[in-house]
Amino acid sequence: MLTQAELERLVAAKEIDTVILAFPDMQGRLTGKRVSARLFVEEVAAHGAECCNYLLAVDVDMNTVDGYAMSSWETGYGDMVMTPDFDTLRLLPWLPGTALVMADLSFTDGAPVAPAPRSILRTQLDRLAERGLSAYVGTELEFMVFDDTFRDAWKAGYRGLTPATDYNIDYAMLASTRMEPLLRDIRLGMDGAGMYCEGVKGECNLGQQEIAFRYDEALVTCDNHTIYKNGAKEIADQHGKSLTFMAKFDEREGNSCHIHISLRGADGAAVFADDSDPLGMSPMFRSFVAGQLATLRELSLWYAPNINSYKRFADGSFAPTAVAWGLDNRTCALRVVGHGQGMRMENRAPGGDVNQYLAVAALIAGGLHGIDNELELPDALAGNAYTSGADRLPTTLTEAAALFEGSQVARDAFGDEVVEHYLNNARIELKAFNAAVTDWERVRGFERL
Repeated sequence: MLTQAELERLVAAKEIDTVILAFPDMQGRLTGKRVSARLFVEEVAAHGAECCNYLLAVDVDMNTVDGYAMSSWETGYGDMVMTPDFDTLRLLPWLPGTALVMADLSFTDGAPVAPAPRSILRTQLDRLAERGLSAYVGTELEFMVFDDTFRDAWKAGYRGLTPATDYNIDYAMLASTRMEPLLRDIRLGMDGAGMYCEGVKGECNLGQQEIAFRYDEALVTCDNHTIYKNGAKEIADQHGKSLTFMAKFDEREGNSCHIHISLRGADGAAVFADDSDPLGMSPMFRSFVAGQLATLRELSLWYAPNINSYKRFADGSFAPTAVAWGLDNRTCALRVVGHGQGMRMENRAPGGDVNQYLAVAALIAGGLHGIDNELELPDALAGNAYTSGADRLPTTLTEAAALFEGSQVARDAFGDEVVEHYLNNARIELKAFNAAVTDWERVRGFERL
């Protein structure tokens, strides 16, 4: 990590020539500009830089689409201002002579851009701060590695790719070693970018890995997540390989992004822990988890934001299907683990495609709903949640969007403007998917129907 003064010194010494000023878009992707380091120091650091407001109003292919209040042909596609958040300034070791700083977004009149993911999370963190609370978060992001380059994978239509391993490598050392030159460069690169990398382990699918990072304050973790996800792809590209974080690449295990969250008091106290409770859970923690149960279905749009997200929810797959909580029970959507400062809840619904800013904002909103209404927590589910008869998570983006649209919790926490913005995004994805003809349809119907 760098201070502003350190950056100025490195720029003067010609050790830094480029500063990336970036923000997360609706998909959580790193979006912004590469700025001359000299210009950044002389002007951008103080005043920010402009970008088109359509960057929060396009589809995943960067096509302009209708239905967004903040940006359209009718409003002229004006500018937003990217203001550097110097708490996030850092070197990027895998890009020579390059530093990066995350940006907050406002319109040119100074008004905040409410649908910006960082703004949405900040609003929920402010709600916690009003109650003397802060959130600590860890994200566990899985990905699959392929021996094909990204460009070759694109040319092949992502068909017939060669996974970096040939069999299940969950916790296995031997086959994972084949990927170690790449994985090591990712780990060291992220350490050099100011993150605390804990390690890496193999996962169940072919070429699947998880690199873990130490938990931190919620906004810090979410910023690190975005930088890591972008950087891992850049480093893979440098190795002539590709990797994907999509929730469900094939019919085997999907890529998860389990999110761990705990709250602390203003004095750093572990407000989720209570030694006098049989399970070590404080009344606040019990209500927090009860709030998650009460809102899990209606906030699923922000845990599973894409068409593909819902194909990951399969019985017996370690991806959740049941709206249930358990003590160290990986069949439940909500898993309670740890003790003392480590007492926390894990939400297992998000996949590797999640926008973590939105997901963490939803976790806070659901938890505060439980705390403010003093919701009572039912007994933990013991045994197999897949066959428990508990309510189910939504099974399609259509169902999740309808639940989100009708959620008073979402509208109270995030505001109608934000809710409608992300509903429009879901509708656009659904319309595009419903118009597409897939390989599955051709295989089944070309000759036999």
